[in-house]
Amino acid sequence: MTVHLPLIALVALVGYFGIKMLRPPLWLIVLLLLGGFLLADTFLAPAIESATQTGVNVLNHTTK
Repeated sequence: MTVHLPLIALVALVGYFGIKMLRPPLWLIVLLLLGGFLLADTFLAPAIESATQTGVNVLNHTTK
């Protein structure tokens, strides 16, 4: 049985339970979100995208 779950839903679910269980301070959550947003517009963005795609392929057992 194959379950198709959008990545954003998985990230939201992990984020929700992470915040509920670990109780990080609000400033840390904002800092991480802002840092990720700003990092996406740097020269590191292609490397992050490639690493993310490789991780998804490993989890899905797919190859190019």
